[in-house]
Amino acid sequence: MEQHKVPHVVILPLPLSGHVKPMLILAELLCDAGFLITFVNSDYNHDRLERVMDIPAFYNRSPGFRFVSISDGLPLDQPRLGPIIFQLFFNTRTVSKPLFRELLISLRQSTERSPPTCIIADGLMCFAIDVAEELGVPIITFPTHGYHGMWTIMHTSNLIEEGEVPFQEESDMDKPITSIPGMESLLRRRDLPGNCRLEVENPLMEFIISEASAMKRASTLILNTFEELEAPIIAHLGSFFDKVYTIGPLHALLKTRIKDSSQAVSSYGSLRKEDSSCVEWLNSQPLKSVIYVSFGSVVELSLDQLIELWHGLVNSRKPFLWVVRPDLVEGNEELGQISEELEQGTKEKGCMVSWAPQEEVLAHPSVGGFLTHSGWNSTLESIFEGVPMICWPQVADQQVNGRSVSKLWRVGFDMKDTCDRFIIEKIVRDLMEDKREEIIRSTNEIARMARGSVKENGSSHCNLERLIEDLRLMSLTN
Repeated sequence: MEQHKVPHVVILPLPLSGHVKPMLILAELLCDAGFLITFVNSDYNHDRLERVMDIPAFYNRSPGFRFVSISDGLPLDQPRLGPIIFQLFFNTRTVSKPLFRELLISLRQSTERSPPTCIIADGLMCFAIDVAEELGVPIITFPTHGYHGMWTIMHTSNLIEEGEVPFQEESDMDKPITSIPGMESLLRRRDLPGNCRLEVENPLMEFIISEASAMKRASTLILNTFEELEAPIIAHLGSFFDKVYTIGPLHALLKTRIKDSSQAVSSYGSLRKEDSSCVEWLNSQPLKSVIYVSFGSVVELSLDQLIELWHGLVNSRKPFLWVVRPDLVEGNEELGQISEELEQGTKEKGCMVSWAPQEEVLAHPSVGGFLTHSGWNSTLESIFEGVPMICWPQVADQQVNGRSVSKLWRVGFDMKDTCDRFIIEKIVRDLMEDKREEIIRSTNEIARMARGSVKENGSSHCNLERLIEDLRLMSLTN
């Protein structure tokens, strides 16, 4: 293939680690197919990536791959946690958009690599559609969150028109939501994304509605899911987009196609240094006995919530592995404030680490359950490994994911809107023993389908091949 015909894909994630990781995996899969890749990080995330990986060594292994970075409009010393993330959303339009336009123009004028032939942009970076249309570069949208959640968000305007949102938290939170096509009997008020509790005039609500509308302007959609899990929603999405590629679970698809995926750049997608000592602790635990606890990379807890969770876990008398990030407690509270009793109790019943190699942990034979914030990456990883979940969702699509896990797929229990030690103790015992039989059959069956989807001739494997071929054809006509 001549150099000017080699596909050159520019990949633009929302600059949060939960969005960066699946985009990195896709970038590696396309690079492995012989494509040139330009991966656009924020300056903040690129700095963090340089701290945890040897980027020059990666370039030697993958010469077609390059990182570039642009500002996200926030100070480099500002943690991307809590409410500040909303400002990051708004900055994508005012700060990131002109910088991305300048970057794309420079890439087109560069003599070092062929011009970009396609942009793949996060579903919350829809300003990229404006830039792509202006410069005449084809664009594909890749929303990285859960797709029942995405379908819900796409119908926010409809929910408003039907009077189902906004609502106040003191209202009947179990009232059914009936105006989302294909999900009429699934959701309650409490299962809707957090923005549905905001006033219509709230800037965040306006941003969500605008992005959902803009995303429909892209003709092609990539989804990190598999057809067997979300077929009805995928069919609905097909009414808005000319092409839909379901290529998940991406983390598992990567392992089937790249021999040494342990060296993959996406293994650093969390942008945090992993503590693998917890695997040694897992090796000493009985089969399926451990409840793994992690709330992702951006969720913050109050100190009261942390203590309630700890008491519930200890009182369940189940061994637990808990990821307690240094920035997990809001307000930069020092974890040293936790009592000596809590620290000693953890040593007796569990293990705490600042960050864990989650894929390895969930695949470990000692792990029998996952107490999770219901982020989409965590949900897919747990589904693939056949680990049932306790869902404690906090923001964005997590509420919908938690409901889908418990009500639709029946691979776990939903614990949203509560943080009480007695409830936590009971639901951990339910998951690990008392009600385990209720969900383990469906958990195993969906895990079987997930594993089949990434095998050769599986649905996601074949869809990735179609995507690669279509991107090649796109490069010939661009």
